[in-house]
Amino acid sequence: MAKKLKDYYDLECAKLWAEKLLSVHKKFDSKGFIIFLKKNLEDNEFLGRQDVFVEAFEIHLGVDYSKNINTFSKLLGPKLDKSEGMFTEGWWLWPVGRYVEKHGLQNVPTSLDFIYELTQRFTGEFAIRPLISADPKKTMKIIEKWSRDKSVHVRRLSSEGLRTRLPWATKSFAALEEFALFKKILTNLKDDPDKFVQKSVGNNINDLFKDHPDKAWEIIREWESDHPSKHTLWIIKHGKRSLRKKEDKKIIGRSK
Repeated sequence: MAKKLKDYYDLECAKLWAEKLLSVHKKFDSKGFIIFLKKNLEDNEFLGRQDVFVEAFEIHLGVDYSKNINTFSKLLGPKLDKSEGMFTEGWWLWPVGRYVEKHGLQNVPTSLDFIYELTQRFTGEFAIRPLISADPKKTMKIIEKWSRDKSVHVRRLSSEGLRTRLPWATKSFAALEEFALFKKILTNLKDDPDKFVQKSVGNNINDLFKDHPDKAWEIIREWESDHPSKHTLWIIKHGKRSLRKKEDKKIIGRSK
């Protein structure tokens, strides 16, 4: 039987985190941390377990957000140099991303710097969304720079974090409040050679067709008018997949 995603964040994960935190925080109450998680993890589903880890961080590391981020930064380890490995190597970092998602507005510059580093080991797509919602223009100006970064993971985040229908996240249209910046970011990525990024941009367009098809068409028609590369054409095709399914259903319905 395949292991459920939630089951990775269990007592063994709690012990892993306790060991890592103790290695950089000599006075850390690792036993109390493990006892708390053992008592509260079992009855929760996936996101509930992430929140239990966050609560454990809050109780056992204290309320100083910037200090805690500094502690987490010491644990990140080496950057991923390829698009693979985010979930196979960085899976244990999900709770710290959840922590930033919940508390990141306490110190936005620190959060942005940390998310930039985090996403090169795991992902920052959930952590960045509250920052976008709070200040779309300021945050997206930084994301626009990220869309030109040498790291494939940073470039992917610059698309993935803007999605209106990101899985496991609340639907958000905050990024569309700055549509010119939104379009520029995706346009910066439309010729990206890495499939990891291309899929994210295509998914972004696919989401947009479900909520604001006029904006999706605006982006696609602009790209199609500018000698699109094979990468751009693949992204457009991937971005239109739900639209095609919808049109196919209409054709089937008319033929009955």
